[in-house]
Amino acid sequence: MSITATLFGQIMTFAILVWFINKTLWGPMTAMLEKRKEKIADGLAAAEHNIKSKELAEKNAIEKVKEGKEQASTIIALAHKRSTELIEEAKENAKLEGKRMLTAAEADIAQEAERFKEGIRGKVVDITIAAASKIIKKEVDAKAHDILLKDVVGQI
Repeated sequence: MSITATLFGQIMTFAILVWFINKTLWGPMTAMLEKRKEKIADGLAAAEHNIKSKELAEKNAIEKVKEGKEQASTIIALAHKRSTELIEEAKENAKLEGKRMLTAAEADIAQEAERFKEGIRGKVVDITIAAASKIIKKEVDAKAHDILLKDVVGQI
């Protein structure tokens, strides 16, 4: 055999080997690497998307917390205002009740004083009649004396 035939045989064998490696190993390996590259790119895109979603969720959570605090402050302010109104209303009701009780007590006192005066007038009349009877030493017409004494008492 000659060098040329051997060289030509080796070149042919090498070419077949390259074609075989390209067909069976290199092609599938390249396809697998492309799929892996796409998978990694998709994973990075998903991670970026998740990071943005997380940041957006954090911002939303912070806003919700702020809104909650504002609502709580508003509710507390309204509760304080309402409690103040209730206290003022209770004070006003207490004042009105006190005035009503004072008026009722004054009316009771006035009635009691009037009854007391009537009672005293009646006793003065009785005492006066008794005194007049003793002075005159005889019984006088009680009706006439009663009218006369009531007139005198009315002047008192």
